[in-house]
Amino acid sequence: MAYRHPDRETIKRILEETDTIAVVGLSDKPDRTSHMVSAAMQAKGYRIVPVNPNADTILGEKCYKSLKDIPFPVDLVNVFRRSEYCADVAREAAEIGAKTLWLQLGIVSEEAAEIAEAAGMNVIMDRCIKVEDSILLPEGKTNR
Repeated sequence: MAYRHPDRETIKRILEETDTIAVVGLSDKPDRTSHMVSAAMQAKGYRIVPVNPNADTILGEKCYKSLKDIPFPVDLVNVFRRSEYCADVAREAAEIGAKTLWLQLGIVSEEAAEIAEAAGMNVIMDRCIKVEDSILLPEGKTNR
């Protein structure tokens, strides 16, 4: 079955239920989109967990070489990698028990979507998490 975007209410619920976001492909360069988006999400109250094998810390958080190296639960995996890498990321996200796989704007992988959906994960592709969060939760996350 072909991928379909979740409706806005579903995306809003996902964001409300998300606290920890592992960002695969998060750059340590402040002028990169992955860095800007992650900094904005961090400022909105999400815990950002960088997944970058070439850096020690980004945005004040320890970097991990892979999703499997993160020693605590992750709610959402946000991916800033090219489509051909996304199926492997989806497999790792499923292995660590993430609830949502989010492929950033311009990234689409039907294979990754199938892997994640088969593991019971929510899937969002070709959408910017920062834009969706700004529209759906303009006042920021509520304290639960």
